[in-house]
Amino acid sequence: MSNGFLFPPAGFGPGSQPLDDEELSYMALPSGMRTYVPHLPEVGDPSQVTPALKTLADIAGACEIAATAGGERAEFDLSAMDPASRALMAETLGQGEVSMKLRGVPALMVQESVFAGVWMLAGVGIDRIEVGPVPAEAVRRAHGSGAPAPMLSAPRPAGVVNAPALLAELADQSANWRSGGMPHVVNLSLLPHTEEDLLWLDAALGKGAVTILSRGYGNCRISACALPQVWRVQFFNSMDTLILDTFEVTAIPEVALAAPEDLADSGERIREVLEAIR
Repeated sequence: MSNGFLFPPAGFGPGSQPLDDEELSYMALPSGMRTYVPHLPEVGDPSQVTPALKTLADIAGACEIAATAGGERAEFDLSAMDPASRALMAETLGQGEVSMKLRGVPALMVQESVFAGVWMLAGVGIDRIEVGPVPAEAVRRAHGSGAPAPMLSAPRPAGVVNAPALLAELADQSANWRSGGMPHVVNLSLLPHTEEDLLWLDAALGKGAVTILSRGYGNCRISACALPQVWRVQFFNSMDTLILDTFEVTAIPEVALAAPEDLADSGERIREVLEAIR
């Protein structure tokens, strides 16, 4: 009987390893994480910008309340603020990682400040700050302001294979979703599908009224579908290569939310800025 140890193991030997002068090719990992850098505005006479200083102090208090009161929101109207105070508000708050487009009447642009959970909302006749995990309008408008999801009535081209089963799963989860429940995630990156599957799913689920971009390690693009509580969540690395593609059934994806600890930290940082100005 022959001895198996007399033969070289399969998968080894010439041709099984890269040549010495060849480099291994890896997918580019996300990079360029944006971090908080304190910015202290230069204020010659604090008495000239009293409305801004008072509003910032109120915002800091609202952050602390929101961090401990189950996501309670607060709003601050800036439309009547004098130009010097408004400029100080803009300089102090800056621009953070998350931005949103809210379609509807009026259309709104939302920009998170450098203080997580402090949101700036702008539109026709609207200039305000909202403090909370996410602006209330983003949740309210997400799946409305447009036509309902076509679902199975969407034209089905050749090449659609697994999308109908995924659509049935998402429809069932949407119909049975309850506030406070765990998100249901369908990870397209781990499931077999064709390009036609993805195109048909997009058409069948329809377009919602909210689009979100979260910038951190690479980008996360979040789009509301017309089907209630269904979101398309796509993660891209710093080379803008899609590395994770999912549907989530939830009120709003967690990646777009400011956590309670973020809100508490924002309150502390705003107070530190106020102390330095005064």
